Amino acid sequence: MSDSFLSLGPDGALRAVEAAGLAPTGHVTPLTCLENRVYDVRLEDAGVASHVVIKFYRPGRWSRAAILEEHAFLADLRRAEVPVCAPLAWDGREGQEGPEGHRTLGEQDGLLYALWPRTGGRSPDEIRDDALPVLGRLLARIHAVGAAGEAPARPRYDAATRVREPLAALEAGRFLPDACARRYRAAAEAVAELYEARSRGVPVHRIHGDCHRGNLLERPAQGDPGESRWFFLDFDDFGVGPAVQDVWMLLPGRDAEALRQRARLLDAYRELRDFDDAWLALVEPLRALRFVWYAGWIARRWHDPVFPDAFPHFGSEEYWERETRDLEDQARGIAREAEARDAGGAAAGDEAPALTNEDYFWDL
Repeated sequence: MSDSFLSLGPDGALRAVEAAGLAPTGHVTPLTCLENRVYDVRLEDAGVASHVVIKFYRPGRWSRAAILEEHAFLADLRRAEVPVCAPLAWDGREGQEGPEGHRTLGEQDGLLYALWPRTGGRSPDEIRDDALPVLGRLLARIHAVGAAGEAPARPRYDAATRVREPLAALEAGRFLPDACARRYRAAAEAVAELYEARSRGVPVHRIHGDCHRGNLLERPAQGDPGESRWFFLDFDDFGVGPAVQDVWMLLPGRDAEALRQRARLLDAYRELRDFDDAWLALVEPLRALRFVWYAGWIARRWHDPVFPDAFPHFGSEEYWERETRDLEDQARGIAREAEARDAGGAAAGDEAPALTNEDYFWDL
């Protein structure tokens, strides 16, 4: 972790915006974000926008190539007229670094950063039925664009990156208490193996990856306040994985109402793109993978002072006992679900344990 990132403040944001050729007024508002450092900056000249948002990427997390693949994916989506928030090029237009010189990535004091238009709207408290057809088709369009390109520098949503690497970080940092370390490892390995078994043959492509409703924005459509436009935000965690990762994150519930909504979303999705019901067998393993990944994410950021403040109970024996039980319950539930499927019984989620992990939807 670089000192320049930990000590970054509004002055650094202003200098970077000026280096991009824009004229800030000096009004800077830090925005809540644990992973990166993000600021809203007001501009003197409203020719581009009255405000821009500048995001400094956490050093050591993504390579320059990986960040540019994020920008390239967003540019692909914009060209396909999918409503997403894409980075601004240095001339104020949305684009990507390329031979035309329209750069979207800057560097200051060793920190990589990008500028974004400020997008108005609100994140929904819940997803209404009337939004499901629109969101299903939008998600299908995102995945169609995703399947048309590559992202070799981005992570894959698999057992290695989502379980074994974060587990190694937890163990190397000695975060797991002796009382539950062996149990936690056994449960993590169990869900990794279950995911690997179920995911064989499932197609993967570029996906949002962190597609929860906090990264969804609704705002009134121009000229018709009764209609809404929906935007997908924050592709910082985008990678290569199965389409069902974005589906379950958007509608994570397990009860009958959640499953009804998911079915309606997928009906709309299938108007534009195939989705095999067999892929839903990955929902509970993917949920378990996120348990482990999330704990590893906190562990790898623990040296950043904002993380101990945000997660004061992380590392306590009570915390890890609860996490271990949750993971064990999830592994047992997936195994029972597999047995029921083999016997021609329960549908996806019927045998799953209750949701108890309260942290994994934190907005990164």
